[in-house]
Amino acid sequence: MKIALLGYSQSGKKALFELLTGRAIPESRKPGEEVEGISPVRDPRVDTLSRLCNPKKTTYAENNYVLCPDVSEGGTDRAWLDAARKCDLLCLVVRSFESDDVYHPRGAIDPVGDLQRLQAELIFADMELAERRLQRMEKENRAGQSPGRPGEEEALRKGMAVLEEGRPLLSLDLESHEYEAVKSLDLLTFIPVLIVHNVSEDDVGGDAGGGSVHVSALLEREIMAVQDVAERADFLSSYGLSESGLDRVNAAAYDALGLMSFYTVGPDEVRAWTIRKGSTAPISGGKIHTDIERGFIRVEIIKYPDFLELGSEKAVKDAGKSETRGRDYMIQDGDICHFLFNV
Repeated sequence: MKIALLGYSQSGKKALFELLTGRAIPESRKPGEEVEGISPVRDPRVDTLSRLCNPKKTTYAENNYVLCPDVSEGGTDRAWLDAARKCDLLCLVVRSFESDDVYHPRGAIDPVGDLQRLQAELIFADMELAERRLQRMEKENRAGQSPGRPGEEEALRKGMAVLEEGRPLLSLDLESHEYEAVKSLDLLTFIPVLIVHNVSEDDVGGDAGGGSVHVSALLEREIMAVQDVAERADFLSSYGLSESGLDRVNAAAYDALGLMSFYTVGPDEVRAWTIRKGSTAPISGGKIHTDIERGFIRVEIIKYPDFLELGSEKAVKDAGKSETRGRDYMIQDGDICHFLFNV
């Protein structure tokens, strides 16, 4: 899963990328080139399981971020569009802080206007692409050529009507065959959106909810400089926070993608595995190894609260609180799993 960081120049998306991934922007980066990096999804349940199991290794789930080129208005530069189309989530970074040291390309801070313009750019890009495709289909029809995939023209015309109203294609109710017909066009507004407001230190606690997160890139640098766990907690508390903005961005992105985690535990490793919500046991096991999905027999489930209460896998089993489930079982967020399979 890839998450596009999109925004105008001086929005703070580069700083956010570096903070999330720990990767500096390469000096050799060319204009119009995207940069990718991995960010661990900090999960307090993983920390607790690791403390109880004392494994050799602890592995968090991960988000893959793509730093896209600066958004340009009016379609003069398409590099950011090309990068964003490859992603599964669009993270719109909006500058919402004042600073005499950081200029704003438009001359004044306007987070509401910037967000509206960003959303309009996405809609205009889809309108342009859909219109070009419809024009091409009309030419093909006049020439007696193939009329395209079944349902494609109808889906595009429905889409154009929605886009002309200023609404994203996600709001469009398409039949499954219609969506499949246009999926390969990589229309941007089919992609879910997360809004990140890069705010001042005084506004970090004001998350708007509804797919919006407030984070201060400046404050996050200060938070990361505090290595001691207790001191960091005290520092966050002084701003009315229980977790860092980076952790909230990661968690919000994870949720916006419809993802969740299950866990495997043992003396060698405690690990979070990423699956889509509603995944069955065989599909979930396949994230560990394809042989598990292919040869799935059953899965032994321990609920996280039971593990937390009793302290070990053995104690949970001795208390009769572990469960054995078959291939129809849908893994729940936080399940601790042991898969049995045979190939």
